[in-house]
Amino acid sequence: MKISLVLATLGRDAEVVDFLKSLQQQTYQDFELIIIDQNKDGRIDAIVESFRKRFELLHIKVGFTGNARARDCGIGFAQGRIIAFPDDDCAYDNDVLEKVVAEFVRRKQLAILVTGSYDFASSRFSIGVNSRKAQYFSRFKMMGVEFTQFFDIDRIDRWQLYFDHDFGIGSKYSGGEGFELLYRLLRVGSTAFYTPGIKIYHPDKDHYKLGTGRMLMYSTGVGAYIRKFANQHDVFMLYYIVRKMLVAPVFKMMLAVILLNPKRLAYCFYNLVGVWRGFLAYGR
Repeated sequence: MKISLVLATLGRDAEVVDFLKSLQQQTYQDFELIIIDQNKDGRIDAIVESFRKRFELLHIKVGFTGNARARDCGIGFAQGRIIAFPDDDCAYDNDVLEKVVAEFVRRKQLAILVTGSYDFASSRFSIGVNSRKAQYFSRFKMMGVEFTQFFDIDRIDRWQLYFDHDFGIGSKYSGGEGFELLYRLLRVGSTAFYTPGIKIYHPDKDHYKLGTGRMLMYSTGVGAYIRKFANQHDVFMLYYIVRKMLVAPVFKMMLAVILLNPKRLAYCFYNLVGVWRGFLAYGR
């Protein structure tokens, strides 16, 4: 069962080296890496050449920017049955691909597998929605984040496997592209399973100590994808409007007040502002 890994990259080099090293150490080697290179300065050219003979690798230079558009470009070149979209600053545990294939073989109806996101050199979870419990999930409780998602293209509606170019880094709304895709696939009946036993490492950037700017930027994507599906008269979006745009952010702000933590309060406030900003900006 071949795996296609589509890596969109821009502005990073050392992190790309770390990811490629983690691929070289995989216990499962039936995979291809498709690099969609948005750099204009050739910063990863020598890096790619140094790994070209170590595993199957396709290096595609493009003249545009945008994570969603780049990943869509990579899908067009993918030859594997399983497709995933690693970030250019993540790294795989050495048995990630072996365990991914084993899960798809074991679970005959499984279309989407989501793994745990962990901070580097730590057992702590990193960004995205994580849990200590392995579980099937639905659109009411979407798990993981885009770089932890694996898709079996023989078990999903292939026409739905694309990224909306309005979402993601370099697009109109800087976040939400992974959840937009995941929700769309779950809505048409795809079976999804989450397991924390498969570890993908990524720096933890979703906490208030890093400031409010990142939260404000990425939360607009959440509000926008909620509005997108609400515009399609998807009644399930009422749940997300109540949860993500009202209850959860207000509860977190109240907790920050109780804990006398002004930085956390500001972080939660800008999360609320960003979600509503994206919701209103998306319009009809």
